[in-house]
Amino acid sequence: MEERMVKFYSKESNKLALHAIPGHFATSNSHINFYIDVTSIRSRITEAEEAAKILAHKFGHPGYVDTVLCMDGTEVIGAFLAKEFEREHVSSTNQHKTVYVVSPEQSRDNQMIFRDNTKHMIAGKHIILLLATTTTGETIRKSLEGLQYYNGIVEGIGSIFSTVSSVNGVKVQALFDGNDVPGYQAFPKADCPFCAQGHKIEAVVNGFGYSKL
Repeated sequence: MEERMVKFYSKESNKLALHAIPGHFATSNSHINFYIDVTSIRSRITEAEEAAKILAHKFGHPGYVDTVLCMDGTEVIGAFLAKEFEREHVSSTNQHKTVYVVSPEQSRDNQMIFRDNTKHMIAGKHIILLLATTTTGETIRKSLEGLQYYNGIVEGIGSIFSTVSSVNGVKVQALFDGNDVPGYQAFPKADCPFCAQGHKIEAVVNGFGYSKL
C-alpha cells in the first residue's frame, strides 16, 4: 500500500509534507478515498516545531491560552505550540503563567475522560484543541461536548489536515485542507460508492494510523 504514497508539500513551508495513499479506507465516521498520513509531521522534532509555528501564526493572538489539549498523538506539536504562545506572550490565567499540554483518556464509547489529577487543567481553562486529521468534524463535536461537560473554554481548534472549516461556530485552523490533496473525498458509510461497486476496505484508519484488513 505504501508504494502508492503521494507527497504534498505545504504552501507555507517546504519543511512540511503530507503523505497520502489512494484507496478505500474506513474511519469511525466515514469512508475515504485517501489515507492521510501525518506521522512525520507529528513525530519528527523539526517538522513538529515548524507545524507549531505555522499554527500559532494562524491562531493569531488569542485572548488567553491555558491548555493545549492534544488528540491523536499530537503531543509533540502541542508542546511546541504551547511554547509559541508563551513566546508571543499570550495571556494565561494559570498561576505559574505557563501552558499545560495534556491528552484526554478515552472511554470505550470514545467519550473524553479527565481524572482528578488533570481536571484542573481543563475546568475554567482557555483551551486550544489540537487534532491530527479531521474529515467529518464528528470527533471535534464529541470533543467540544466533552470539554463543555468539564467546563473548559475552547479558544481555538487546530488540525494537521482538515476538510472541515468550522465546527459549532469555531474555526478549524489547518496546515493542510482537502484542496491540498486533489480528488480527496469522504462518504457516509451507507453511501460509499466503493462499497456499492464491491471494492473491499483496505484498512481501518484514524488519527493514529492504519490497520490493514
